[in-house]
Amino acid sequence: MLSGASRWKRRDRSYGSADLRRDPKYAAVALANLAHPAAGWRAGPAARRCASENPYNRPMRPALFLVPLLVLGQPRPPVKSYVTILSADGRDQRVIYSAPKLFEAPNWSPDGTYLLLNSEGKLWKLPVAGGDPQPVPTGSVSGINNDHGISPDGRWFAISAGHIYLLPSTGGEPRQITSLRPSYYHGWSPDGRTLVYCGERNKNFDIYAISVEGGQEIRLTVHPAYDDGPDYSPDGHWIYFNSDRSGSWDIWRMPATGAGENDVRAEHITHDEWEDWFPHPSPDGKWLVFLSYEKGTRGHPPNRNVVLRRMPLPGRSPRPAEIEVIARLFGGQGTINVNSWSPDGKYFAFVSYSLLVTE
Repeated sequence: MLSGASRWKRRDRSYGSADLRRDPKYAAVALANLAHPAAGWRAGPAARRCASENPYNRPMRPALFLVPLLVLGQPRPPVKSYVTILSADGRDQRVIYSAPKLFEAPNWSPDGTYLLLNSEGKLWKLPVAGGDPQPVPTGSVSGINNDHGISPDGRWFAISAGHIYLLPSTGGEPRQITSLRPSYYHGWSPDGRTLVYCGERNKNFDIYAISVEGGQEIRLTVHPAYDDGPDYSPDGHWIYFNSDRSGSWDIWRMPATGAGENDVRAEHITHDEWEDWFPHPSPDGKWLVFLSYEKGTRGHPPNRNVVLRRMPLPGRSPRPAEIEVIARLFGGQGTINVNSWSPDGKYFAFVSYSLLVTE
């Protein structure tokens, strides 16, 4: 059983019995996912009964189908995944693929033709125009998680499986880039030369950068808080990331060269009644989209009622700006962990979920 930041960072695991006892709201919210707009799925009587008996203020009374969740280290509960394309203003939403299995973290290809996703420890290409996902050969590397990306020229994929690796976008044997683990890819510099990622070193998660050729990693943040989700601005001048250094999860940014001594150059971007994760600047430089949880949510768990929010991408000096909700969904972990904007900045992709309950 993992603890602290390390536990939250495990990308392929869900909650154990201690979490359900400590946060019965998690189970109730998940089971109360009574309908999904794309699927018409409804929870069965046992799920509805379990949810109704737990109005967030008394101990959970797990039904038999919850027993697997109570075993520490078990995978997250089975879900149906809905790979969705959403316009930047939130008005045009379309599910392009759904399946009764876990798909996560779409990247939109630079040529606009496919999405790159992970499922069951493998990489998959999904045509944007429609069709079924096709596997990407990754040689001897397996256990690929939801921290992956595509180079600006579309020729290379970055994947995370303990270390960060690069492989041709046509598939092939990956080349290891990082020398220390765990390392989780999150962004590719616009010039194609640098990867930015988060890594746990000395029991703390910070932001690091490394050349696509490998070599020595460069530490970009030093704050003792948990920093995650770095992504470059389209001009390459800034790195946006999420951190709990303010006491809650907010969006921050720093120059691409780093936050400086004692992180004095880190700038606070969001600070409101949400827990914000995974900021992604649009390629046209207009917008910043990110995932938000209810206040008080620990880490970035799966199977929560969450929202996607949008704000104007800050200029040279951050100023208060209107932040709007553009989508409400059941998801969290796996929804939008990595940049998923279309090349023209008019759309982005995400994944929502519904629980598969066996009576």
